[in-house]
Amino acid sequence: MTQPSSSAEPHLWSQTHCDDRGNFDYSGDLYIAAESLPDLCRRIDLHLTRTIVGTQFSVTGERFSGGRSVRVELLDAPDDLSDEAARRAFETLISDQAERFNVANGNLPQDYMICSFFLRVSIGTAYWSALSARRGHANPVEARIPLARFKRQLKPGHKLKLIAARVGHRALGTIRTVTAVRSGDLILEDRSYLSFPRASAFACDGKLIRIANGRNEDPDDHLLYEWIQGAA
Repeated sequence: MTQPSSSAEPHLWSQTHCDDRGNFDYSGDLYIAAESLPDLCRRIDLHLTRTIVGTQFSVTGERFSGGRSVRVELLDAPDDLSDEAARRAFETLISDQAERFNVANGNLPQDYMICSFFLRVSIGTAYWSALSARRGHANPVEARIPLARFKRQLKPGHKLKLIAARVGHRALGTIRTVTAVRSGDLILEDRSYLSFPRASAFACDGKLIRIANGRNEDPDDHLLYEWIQGAA
């Protein structure tokens, strides 16, 4: 597994334990008081990519009534995380490094905690797509048309035929007309919609469209459409 490149040995979140009453206290060595959420996310992103070699992340922040949350999504890494134990260990590695920017104290039996931010770590579809590509995925499509250009060229009246999907997909083999194209998705004639993926999970050669939906159970999960433009 990829290991942090830093030689320092800070106290980590996973090493924090409660006392006999359930109280705990954690202070990350990279915490900065009153830091803005955008600056915090930028620092976490930079630290993770520098510390865990060969990785890419998306780090986003959100404010809500209970405070602030930071979501760290893994986009790519050289490690194969198909094995659950390896995946959990990698998630702990990410959490430990991101929590170094946090301070927290509370009592677990009382479900009480005060912290600078709440952290969520996930392994995103983009990672599984990248892993699948390295393994050699099914139904490869040459990426000739980037997602942004595809959105401009796709018009109401065009048709999409789903020609490959996971076993049992109810729309497999159907041809549906596009009725609207929006910034984040497209609307089909049966009032269903198809969300646009990240650019890294999209490939189009002008006729075929491949959308990666990989997950840990099936890194190569995807949708393959035929783009029928002559109907417009």
